[in-house]
Amino acid sequence: MIFAVLIHTMLQVQDIRNDFDGINTRLAKRGKSFENELNQVISLDDKRKQTQTALDNLLAILNTVSKQIGECFKTGKREEAEKLKAQTVEIKDQSKALEVDLKQAIADLTDVLTQIPNVPSSVVPAGKTPEDNEIVYTHGNMPELKHKKPHWELCEQYDLIDFELGVKVTGAGFPVYKGKGARLQRALINFFLDEGLKHGYNEVQPPIFINEASGFGTGQLPDKEGQMYHMTVDNLFAIPTAEVPITNLYRDVIVKKEDLPIKNMGYTPCFRREAGSYGKDVRGLNRLHQFDKVEIVQIAHPTQSYQILDDMSAYVQSLLQQLGLNYRVLKLCGGDMGFTSALTYDMEVYSGAQEKWLEVSSVSCFETYQSNRLKLRFKNDDGKMQYAHTLNGSALALPRIVAALLENNQTENGIEMPEVLRPYLGFDRID
Repeated sequence: MIFAVLIHTMLQVQDIRNDFDGINTRLAKRGKSFENELNQVISLDDKRKQTQTALDNLLAILNTVSKQIGECFKTGKREEAEKLKAQTVEIKDQSKALEVDLKQAIADLTDVLTQIPNVPSSVVPAGKTPEDNEIVYTHGNMPELKHKKPHWELCEQYDLIDFELGVKVTGAGFPVYKGKGARLQRALINFFLDEGLKHGYNEVQPPIFINEASGFGTGQLPDKEGQMYHMTVDNLFAIPTAEVPITNLYRDVIVKKEDLPIKNMGYTPCFRREAGSYGKDVRGLNRLHQFDKVEIVQIAHPTQSYQILDDMSAYVQSLLQQLGLNYRVLKLCGGDMGFTSALTYDMEVYSGAQEKWLEVSSVSCFETYQSNRLKLRFKNDDGKMQYAHTLNGSALALPRIVAALLENNQTENGIEMPEVLRPYLGFDRID
């Protein structure tokens, strides 16, 4: 596996050494202790250093002896030279053994580091479950509906989305969009992309399959290996989000400081295996194996990243406001945050018919956790290489947006469409 030979990993060992207690305390916000893993990192790094030092010393001796052999041959000391040559054979055998030990030490260190998630920001609430998330803002009023059909019934009534046909063609979680349902999908995608362009994002259309190195770079591998669709013949993975290929455009890249922040966005279908469960909470569009999403990605200077995160949150909220949706913003607790995130805000819209909140976006700052894996750097004012910060957000994921729009805008005469979408749709209502 690629993970076993990479020394560029997630958390930096020197950071752990310099601030062991602080990192240990912040990691505990995720609802479990990582103290054993952090101690293992220090111990394994000590072993790596000791092995490297022993190897370096041995190679230095080999170099010295090799020079002595040359001098002996020049001065006619053939017998002494032959003795030294025999000594070099032994030194080379010892160095090869140490090289094996060093490679194993690096592999062991990397394996432990991959088990440690990103360190939560100091402002992240401690907690284990979504109930521990902090509501930081609520916008709008909950819809008061005379008609309360859930979106899956509305989809059937107006022939918008055929879930059973998707089961026939592929399986559960792969819906077929039809007629005005398909046009609504296309309208939302174009609206989100056009708004992103207005806000300075560069549009890219990335591949929807990634290799193993890309999955490792952004942290999906090895953490979420079982949650992605895997093409075993070519060892490729279907993307869970456009964040992965877009961020990996900058893997092994040294960006210019004056170009920061770098702002990209992209529309892609997304694929997630973990979606397959049963019950009303995942019925209809609430959770799918394949769905459409517009993703925004930024590469930022470390001093600017958290202001940029706030800006990205405000931008996502502006989209929800234009769609006329009641929403709230959550600051995720440590236990509910993604493995690679340092700070995440979730946006949830209220579903009037289902009478519950639905997550439609997450915006996250990863600090250097991804860039360390990616070797994504820039030269600072001192001319030294420094890891950039990476950020991403959904702007927006379509399924639950569609669910909320259908449910919250239903009337006895059809489903009213938001005014901002009508130029894209070519119609005002679904009837």
